[in-house]
Amino acid sequence: MTDQLGFSTRAVHAGFDPDPQTGAVNVPIYASSTFAQDGVGGLRGGFEYARTGNPTRTALEANLAALESGRHGRAFASGMAATDCALRATLRPGDHLVIPDDAYGGTFRLIDKVFTQWGIEYSVAPVSDPDAVRNALRPNTKLVWVETPTNPLLNVGDIAALAGVAHGGGAKLVVDNTFASPYLQQPLLLGADIVIHSTTKYLGGHSDVVGGALITDDPELDAAFAFLQNGAGAVPGPTDAFLTLRGIKTLAVRMDRHCDNAETIAEFLSGHPAVAQVIYPGLPQHPGNAVAQKQMRRFGGMISVRLAGGRDAALKFCSSTKLFTLAESLGGVESLIEHPGAMTHASTAGSALEVPADLVRLSVGIEDVSDLLADVEQALL
Repeated sequence: MTDQLGFSTRAVHAGFDPDPQTGAVNVPIYASSTFAQDGVGGLRGGFEYARTGNPTRTALEANLAALESGRHGRAFASGMAATDCALRATLRPGDHLVIPDDAYGGTFRLIDKVFTQWGIEYSVAPVSDPDAVRNALRPNTKLVWVETPTNPLLNVGDIAALAGVAHGGGAKLVVDNTFASPYLQQPLLLGADIVIHSTTKYLGGHSDVVGGALITDDPELDAAFAFLQNGAGAVPGPTDAFLTLRGIKTLAVRMDRHCDNAETIAEFLSGHPAVAQVIYPGLPQHPGNAVAQKQMRRFGGMISVRLAGGRDAALKFCSSTKLFTLAESLGGVESLIEHPGAMTHASTAGSALEVPADLVRLSVGIEDVSDLLADVEQALL
């Protein structure tokens, strides 16, 4: 029945019914590392050891799958743990994958510095150009890894078209849906094989918990994820799972406010003389605007800008805000500002993925937009 309900209803209810004994409307934090068995091998409720499974985590995984309109969800200790699992479950030495030419720095670092040591090859291509992605495929390509919108340049990829490209080359399509969240975009419905999230960001939404997730419709992929989740052990604790579930309940209302504020700020920045370029999928001049309109509910809470005064102006902007906190991460209720080239994407320096030095990334929170506008305006003086 859950998959027939609206998004906000699923966010609140999927994965857990009120406790039949106590009537608790929230899933309990099952702070237990092990579970009593009814005889050797007789698992009570299917649980034996918390690395393998925990009721709080199971509720979160069911909720995540419902939000992405998928059949299987797996929760991890961080977004990078989920990334690592997805790569190890789908790639073997000698395989090749395609990644965005402006991928998240942590994803690039893991692939470039770790997986290449084990015989994995990769190529980069713009997610906004399906033909370029097709040209990057090789006979040994097993995975096409996509972010849309990308981090930090907010390029938009046509998920349905990219799924066709990947599947035509015998590869799986992974979509990192962190920036959009399942409220704005559901890649499995557009042909993706795997959806990945840093649940630290919009899903948790309050900058108080770290986590990651993988969602798929493919039972064989899910079995591979489950094996590595248990075997490698990068799982969230029950309190982390509880906090993520608590955040998810308000995802829809938060995302609407993030989008409202971001749209207003993007329009303001577009007319500011200190700003050379505003990068936001909701602006008509964004090259991915038409695709974003087709596959997204709205355009998200992330804005990137390039400063007319170059790197020095970008650094000054980052250090001059008062409400926008200078910090890494994104997707929380509070507004954040950062310089990707020196912070989240420092690992891409000197590579094909190096980000512009004049780029600043804004994670627009849910504060009163008039206060955020005033803060941005004074910081650009």
